[in-house]
Amino acid sequence: MISGRAAAAAVHGTSPLSHLPPAGPVRPVNPVVTPRPGWPRVRALALAASLALTAWTGLGPAPAYAQLTPPPRLPSLGEADADELSVQAERHLGDQIMREIRRDPDVVDDALVREYLDSIFGPLLAAARQRGDITPELDSGFAWEPFLVRDRSFNAFAMPGGYVGVHLGLIGASGSSDEMAAVLGHELSHVTQRHIARGMASARRQSMAANVAMLLGLILSARSSNADVPMAVIASGQAAVATGQLTFSREMEREADRFGLDVMSTAGFAPAGMASMFERMDAASRLNDSNQYPYLRSHPLTIERLSEARLRARSAAAGATPVDLHRSRPTEHALMRVRSRVLMDHAVNALRAIQQLGPQAASMPEADRLPAYYGAALASIALRDFDLAERWLSGAEAQMAARVAAGEPALAAAGLPWDARSATVRRDLLIARLELATARQNAVAIRVAGRALGEDGSRPTLMAQAEGLVARQQAGDTDMAPELQRMTERLQVWVSEHRADAAAWAWLARCAQPLGQGLRAVRAEAESRAALGDLQGAIDRLRVGQKQARSGGTDFVEASVIDSRLRELEAAKREFDREAKNSPGG
Repeated sequence: MISGRAAAAAVHGTSPLSHLPPAGPVRPVNPVVTPRPGWPRVRALALAASLALTAWTGLGPAPAYAQLTPPPRLPSLGEADADELSVQAERHLGDQIMREIRRDPDVVDDALVREYLDSIFGPLLAAARQRGDITPELDSGFAWEPFLVRDRSFNAFAMPGGYVGVHLGLIGASGSSDEMAAVLGHELSHVTQRHIARGMASARRQSMAANVAMLLGLILSARSSNADVPMAVIASGQAAVATGQLTFSREMEREADRFGLDVMSTAGFAPAGMASMFERMDAASRLNDSNQYPYLRSHPLTIERLSEARLRARSAAAGATPVDLHRSRPTEHALMRVRSRVLMDHAVNALRAIQQLGPQAASMPEADRLPAYYGAALASIALRDFDLAERWLSGAEAQMAARVAAGEPALAAAGLPWDARSATVRRDLLIARLELATARQNAVAIRVAGRALGEDGSRPTLMAQAEGLVARQQAGDTDMAPELQRMTERLQVWVSEHRADAAAWAWLARCAQPLGQGLRAVRAEAESRAALGDLQGAIDRLRVGQKQARSGGTDFVEASVIDSRLRELEAAKREFDREAKNSPGG
């Protein structure tokens, strides 16, 4: 998992987001300057004085967020380091990074997988509040928002301001919701313990130390005739800096492991999930470097963390916090696991491999058949093999019916009937059927599946039904005005409570347009772009709405809202441009 240090605010390792700059005022150490024989002493001392001034002033001009005064707050681990970056400044930094990330096509908003992710992250967040890990200032100042990234690696990462990125590969490879809780609890602890702010402070000090080493080397170069002496001073200083940074990161990882396990245990997840997650990581990394050179790792060795996790899991299991059996949702996790695998890799070969789960399902253990049929159906839809998709989806529905009749053994043995979660699984299968009908543009099948879903108030149902209605309208279905109007009203209520839901705003625009509600559609398009961080695109759409209103629009309420939002977004854009201009390298 990614560390909570400043540079980790983008991503460690391979990731579609790795092009982002480091999140914070961390600049590279100055390159080694090779002293030349006979280099004038005055030039060396002048450069040394310049470097000394740079080190004293903190690596050049501080960005605007570093000049904010940290407000008073409750003591926490690493308080002195964390106070170098205030809560408000860290949130502002995170918002700036997310403004760029949200527009990346590899940031995925799949309603079903996102809901499952939230169902794990939410209890962990509540447990962190209960334990007192989150101060009132952090609680109100940070976003506390997880998001999905289309990447096959087994990874997650914490970012400034309470944002947590989760790779689809993590969900696709994890074995249970407890393992997911272990990862998310770890990353959440990076946020609650202010590891990003502390890491930025450490990196700043380490960079200053590197400059001091450079200073000493340059002074020696002016005094010594042997060029190896200053080079040795410079190299040893840089090695010490690198060692200090790695040690600091490893300590943060251990701290996040400890806090993460306590948080997941308090939330009712099985503590053994952290140990089993490390076992998966260890198995996946054995071919990399055979666990050599642990001192060069920013994270502790997986085998070390595995041993510690096993010991802590035994202690936590003997504690007062019982495991919440409702947290264990093996069927739901298995469905979201295979759905994530379909979403994370669109290559034909990868989809064909998942599609082959369908023919193999009958010979699988009973517990694996439903997710196998479900995954094969989703892969077939993506490959546009609609007849096969119909076949495998029917197999999944038959497995669903059999489980409802018999009850799932694992939960039944624990005293919980399988249908405690069957409504969610049934909804997921109906959404898959609606997705199949939509891909086929079969208006009758879309209508049947959409009505079978009902209105359970969930975001996945709302998004799927909105998409189905638009597909029906495009397929030429008639007399849809009442249904579109109803959907427009439902979406309007939703976005009034979830203003940052870009997908909901986009579907609102597409449902309102066929009803002749042009201004509402234009404003919804603008809000969708604003939620994605595209301020200029949002401003352009609102200006189009202004022109429409002035040329004869009759929706005076929407016209006034457009005028107001345009002023707000223009002011936000000016502030953003000002900050970008004044930031280092701007």
